[in-house]
Amino acid sequence: MLNHVVLMDRLTRDPELRHTQNGTPVASFSLAVERDFKSKDDGDLPF
Repeated sequence: MLNHVVLMDRLTRDPELRHTQNGTPVASFSLAVERDFKSKDDGDLPF
């Protein structure tokens, strides 16, 4: 079974590809996402 995920946003650095000891490829990357969230205290945005 394969899982499919679609992520759309901005990469913050170049993806890094490495391999496990048994040869399985693994990619690491960072995304910058824009999201709104409310503060726990008063419900306003924290900025």
